[in-house]
Amino acid sequence: MNGAPVLFGTDGIRSVAGEFPLQKPFVRKLGAAAAAVYCQEVRDRKPLFILGRDTRQSGQWIAQAFAEGAALEGIQVIDLGVTSTPSLAYLVPKRQMMGGVMISASHNPAEFNGIKLFSPLGRKCPDSWERLIEKRVTQILEPQSQKVTLHKDAKGIKDYLEFLKGSLPPRISFKGLTLVVDCSHGSLSKIAPALLKNLGVHVIAIGSSPDGKNINAGWGSQHPEKMQQVIRQKKAHGGMAFDGDADRIILCDETGEILDGDYVIACAARCLKEENRLAGNMVVVTVMANLGLMKALRSWGVDPLITPVGDRYVSDKLEECGGVLGGEQSGHIIFHHLLPTGDGLQTGLQILSMLHVRKKPLSWIRTLFSKYPQILENVRVHQKRPLEECPEVQAEISHAVSELGDDGRVLVRYSGTEPLLRVMMEGPSQPKLRELTSRIVEKAKKVLGAG
Repeated sequence: MNGAPVLFGTDGIRSVAGEFPLQKPFVRKLGAAAAAVYCQEVRDRKPLFILGRDTRQSGQWIAQAFAEGAALEGIQVIDLGVTSTPSLAYLVPKRQMMGGVMISASHNPAEFNGIKLFSPLGRKCPDSWERLIEKRVTQILEPQSQKVTLHKDAKGIKDYLEFLKGSLPPRISFKGLTLVVDCSHGSLSKIAPALLKNLGVHVIAIGSSPDGKNINAGWGSQHPEKMQQVIRQKKAHGGMAFDGDADRIILCDETGEILDGDYVIACAARCLKEENRLAGNMVVVTVMANLGLMKALRSWGVDPLITPVGDRYVSDKLEECGGVLGGEQSGHIIFHHLLPTGDGLQTGLQILSMLHVRKKPLSWIRTLFSKYPQILENVRVHQKRPLEECPEVQAEISHAVSELGDDGRVLVRYSGTEPLLRVMMEGPSQPKLRELTSRIVEKAKKVLGAG
């Protein structure tokens, strides 16, 4: 493609802020390129983008630079301010916008940032559009810096929260429920505690004091240990932890035990099926889903459809098959009849509602299936060489597959957003898993070069 740079990964553009491609002049070019492609591909919408950001210090200048570029192609950017990524999935089609822009690096540390683009339908920007933007950006001369005013949208977040409340049973109240809510010093720091209090929850908010530099820094869905500790100390009924841009959630029960995405999927699938609301009796999961979950779903008469890792693949499969529920172990859960993307806050509310109707505590979810032991190790690599070109690593993978047979599985893949090789293994024996995982990890370090 005429030497066009590969800018988009599995979840938009992401890098350290201030380094390529997140440098002001290039972000302006990105804004102009994205606007040009959207004008070409979208003909029936107003020339408006709606933009949100998480709490990173770099978010404001990246948003400003993008807006300056978009203005060169005649697109105005409406600013939501600090909000969650999934709020854009709702507001873009609701407001009939041409597209959406989220400035966030999700669960990555504060020095990173990113740009995620949404289609007019509120879905992630199609791969084909991303390729066109990559091509277009190489054709744009250095745009002149010009000051553009970001017009504020004062009602957007309120409208989104009304939508969330409207997805719950009428007049539901969670009065008497005490929850620890860890916002990871991110997008939901002000939003989630306020909404939950409005619904009757006694909220113990942690990780809710962003300063631009502390997002994800030992808090949130990647670090649920603080939530566990406070739940036990305060004798709360459970907790929810979000990542920086709030498209994922990790729950915790009243005993302080973690409920990851697999447990959440199990709960939602079981309850939706009981209510005859599980379209096609199918659930979309990724290759990372625990074998215990897969067996439980099948025992309930639910067909698990399997995709590669990535919430966009889950969303695409749900769209294709007409399903209503899918997600990832990492906490990206999609209630597709409500939104086409993962939404941590929406997921938490839906699960609380299902348990409320059944008068069940959060710990009930852990009784739905028994997890197979699973080990996941990350190997930092200098380059992502195709694994088929690494016979020594392949030999160790084949050995592990042969050793586990039908009682386990092996998954070795590169991260879509970080320079990591992920080695995941499941089976009935933890010591055996550790031995086999260690063999693959050591060989990968030797062959691929650990950083």
